[in-house]
Amino acid sequence: MNQERDQVRDQERDQERNQEMNQERDQVRDQERDQERNQERDRERDRETDQERDQERNQETDQVRDQERDQERDQERNQEMDQVRDQERDQETDQRDQERDQETDQERDQETDQVRDQERDQERNQETDQVRDQVRDQVRDQVRDHERDQERDQGHCQLRPLPAGPLAPPPAQTPPPCVDGVQQDGVQQDGVQQDGVQQDGVQQDGVQQDGVQQDGVQQDDADAAAAGTLLLRLIQPEGLRRGGGAFIELSVKLKSSSVLGASELAFLTEPSDVIAVRDRPLMLDCQVEGEGPITITWRRNGVPMATGARATVLNNGTLLISNFSKRRESNETDAGEYDCAAQNHYGMLISRKARVQLASLPKFLSQPRSLAVDEGGVARLSCQVNGIPEASITWQRDRRPLSTADHRYTLLPNGVLQITSVQRADGGVFRCVASNIANTRYSHEAQLTVTVAGSKIYKEPVILSGPQNLTINVHQTAILECIATGNPRPIVSWSRLDGRSIGVEGVQVLGTGNLMISDATLQHSGIYVCSANRPGSRSRRTALGRLVVQAPPEFVQWPQSVSRPAGGSAVFSCTAAGVPEPHLIWLKNGKLLSPSSNVKLTDGNMTLAITRITPEDEAIYQCIAENSAGTNQASARLAISQGPELPEAPTGLRATALSPNSLQLTWDQQEERVGQQVIGYVLHIRRLGEPDGAELQEAVDKNTFKHDFNNLEAATTYSVYLKAYSALGGSQQSDTVTATTLGGVPAPPSFFTKVLNQTAMQVYWELPSKPGKLEGFRLEYRGVSNQDIQGQEILPGHINTHTISHLEPAAVYNVQLVAFNGNGDSPPSRRLVSLSEGGDAAAAGRSCNCDQSDGSTSTLLVGVHGGLACILCCLLFILLGYRRRKAASWEAPPPLSDVRGPKGHTPESLELSQRCDSAPPPVMVMVDPPPSVEPGASTR
Repeated sequence: MNQERDQVRDQERDQERNQEMNQERDQVRDQERDQERNQERDRERDRETDQERDQERNQETDQVRDQERDQERDQERNQEMDQVRDQERDQETDQRDQERDQETDQERDQETDQVRDQERDQERNQETDQVRDQVRDQVRDQVRDHERDQERDQGHCQLRPLPAGPLAPPPAQTPPPCVDGVQQDGVQQDGVQQDGVQQDGVQQDGVQQDGVQQDGVQQDDADAAAAGTLLLRLIQPEGLRRGGGAFIELSVKLKSSSVLGASELAFLTEPSDVIAVRDRPLMLDCQVEGEGPITITWRRNGVPMATGARATVLNNGTLLISNFSKRRESNETDAGEYDCAAQNHYGMLISRKARVQLASLPKFLSQPRSLAVDEGGVARLSCQVNGIPEASITWQRDRRPLSTADHRYTLLPNGVLQITSVQRADGGVFRCVASNIANTRYSHEAQLTVTVAGSKIYKEPVILSGPQNLTINVHQTAILECIATGNPRPIVSWSRLDGRSIGVEGVQVLGTGNLMISDATLQHSGIYVCSANRPGSRSRRTALGRLVVQAPPEFVQWPQSVSRPAGGSAVFSCTAAGVPEPHLIWLKNGKLLSPSSNVKLTDGNMTLAITRITPEDEAIYQCIAENSAGTNQASARLAISQGPELPEAPTGLRATALSPNSLQLTWDQQEERVGQQVIGYVLHIRRLGEPDGAELQEAVDKNTFKHDFNNLEAATTYSVYLKAYSALGGSQQSDTVTATTLGGVPAPPSFFTKVLNQTAMQVYWELPSKPGKLEGFRLEYRGVSNQDIQGQEILPGHINTHTISHLEPAAVYNVQLVAFNGNGDSPPSRRLVSLSEGGDAAAAGRSCNCDQSDGSTSTLLVGVHGGLACILCCLLFILLGYRRRKAASWEAPPPLSDVRGPKGHTPESLELSQRCDSAPPPVMVMVDPPPSVEPGASTR
């Protein structure tokens, strides 16, 4: 017994030891597991720390990038603002120069007109004197002849004296005298009658000459058009005595004619930029030539203007605004961009845009500031104002006009006053006066104090104000400021940064160092360096300024008017030069031209090509060249002429597939009369869906009516048409045919559906990556419960979506999509779609945020809940302390790949939309229709 007990005890001890050992092992294992878990946690922490550091670095990098971008944007904005300011200044300078030029031109024109009038008067007086002498001589000769005839033929006829004037009527009771059968009623002699004088078959009583009557002027049309009009006018002074003469004035009216350009619509005068004054009239010129009737209309900011009491279009096309105004309460103004449109039955032309600004003089942007200058030093005072037009700035000292006769005073147009070698007498209170046609303004006053200079100590050269960046147009004047001070007085010099010579023509120095360039050219553009050098040393200071000289567009090549037959082609070329490079746009009858299948713009819009001309293409085309310096326009007209007879379009074009890489084209032979004109055929082929520019062309002999295309792609659809050519041009294209090379049918398309509401769905699908792989799609749908509801749509190959509407509410439909080409149809793709749930959600007006099944999957998911139940049971057993493990085997459902119907049959899918308020996940049901059973077959 004891032994048994000892054995039992030993066993128990062994068991305890084993348990302890097992516990120790478990503890060691737990510790190892804990260590591993801690290591994993540390690793995760390190990863998270690294990720956070990376994020911080990325954020810092992004911030730095954003700051750099912001700085670049600010710099660009500042540059744009500087450019805008420079442009405004340039425009103001241009306007002032234009006004000056206009005044000068007007004065010159007036002087020229006066001189011409004086010369004309002198010539007329001389001609009148000559004519008067001739008439007197003729009348004297006639009187002498008359007296001689009286002496010879006494008693033949009763003579009476000549009337007091050629226009005086003969006495009523006195019979008309006669001499040798020659009647004198006034004076008629030798076929010459003067009753307002007729001589040598030329009657002048409002004047007729050689069958040409002029006094309301009539002349043979051909002669008038060719040589002009000769006007002879007889001026009969009152009380012309016998022996006196008549004043005959000869003048020539030249009538210009242009046979080629008689019908061309063109601008003689276009509206120009102008500055208008408030409450004063404004006139904008627009003169046009061309075949009438011509209608001229005006637009402001692209909107047609209504004519009435305030705005009137004169007979010559000029726009007259009787009272240019700006309404303060509504901030409306007549200012803007104006253009005139001229139209006749050939088309429409649009003029350049004229910028009309309201004259104004706002407050000063900068005022002069008080300063103290040592005697003998340099003083600089400035004020700035942006006026329209540019204000003329003068200066006052102690409210008296400042005399600029002293060479030490330099006034720059931008409002800068420079005084060199300042003296005590120069001190005082200064202010600038800005004035233009709108207003006059006075700046604040600034005190200039001249201090007594002590011992003249050495001072390094200092540039008080250097050149600023400046942009001007050609032929304008540029002034680059540079004023420096120092002891001894520095020497200012100019150079170009590129080392080129500035030149001497039109270049001069204002004051002690300002550079003025008159009549600027493109060669004057560059960076200019102002250097202030101390005499006798190499010490100097420099300042840089960029001068940009712009040139408005000028045409190097103009589009030319052409006449082409219908179906032909026309090319217009337009090349413009300018700085910066002009941008070209085209207008058709005043509207922006949009490229189309037969209208192409190439070479940066420099070439306009119009093919297959139709009557709709007959119009006036304008080439508009624009840059920041101005605009320019040129026009040309395309007319459709009857022209020579071109070949007829080929007929009977047919295409047949020979192999996967070749097609055969055949067409009908034309009639003998037409065939004699044809010199060849051209076939045009491209893959269906490709643009016109990708087509290939092959020429065929005129005696050939069959052609093979080789090296084509297999199972690809091509589009082909044919044109016949003669020596005069090409025919209209034939009917277009499509053909598909051998090689198979398209792949079945994958499509998706989206339920829009209870009665509509949207179907969309993917297109092939290459054009020509199919001709189109056939979309069919049929109701499952009501098969009477069905439909079919044939869609082209470039369409990838279609909406089916007006369906039966809350019904299930079978949708089928097939792609086809010339070889046949692809295998169909089918889908069952239910409209019930989608319709309810749409009708309720609630947005669905639940995860609905999308129609993009081609198989259905089966929900398996057994695994979840297994996990719950295992957890329950562990909590209750069961040591035994019970292996639960669960039979998993077969995968979807194993769920199939009969061989060769694709299972249909049913989509059921889920309501938003339903808790379970969406249920996807596989519907497999039963296989058809042949008679006599058994089923299990």
